[in-house]
Amino acid sequence: MRHHLILRIVAKLLIPPILLFALYVQFHGDFGPGGGFQAGVIFGAGFILYALIFGVETAKKVAQPEIVRVMVAVGVLLYGAVGLVSLLLGGSYLDYSVLAHDPVRGQHLGIFIIELGVGITVAAVMITIFFTFASRGRS
Repeated sequence: MRHHLILRIVAKLLIPPILLFALYVQFHGDFGPGGGFQAGVIFGAGFILYALIFGVETAKKVAQPEIVRVMVAVGVLLYGAVGLVSLLLGGSYLDYSVLAHDPVRGQHLGIFIIELGVGITVAAVMITIFFTFASRGRS
């Protein structure tokens, strides 16, 4: 354990800003480069760094695989729900302008929710893939 001390300290310093940057990329995606996919990859990479430094079993305690799998579905359902709500409100599938009284606000709301769904799904899929490969060969 002692020989990992520097890595653990550096990881404890770096992981919070990595996850915070993922949130910045997620919520800045409406106004500039970024969005759900990029934020999901950054968040997943930050969590994978945590698992590599502190151990896969510790990471599985932080993000239980069952919950991560549910988050994959939640992200996809969130994406699909926006399209269904658009249809129910009289627009086309993923026509965001019908989501609010002002079409511009509807566009912003729709894009925000879609990108959130994509971000959740991408991060959860990356973590799930990592857990799957990290658990291979163990009994």
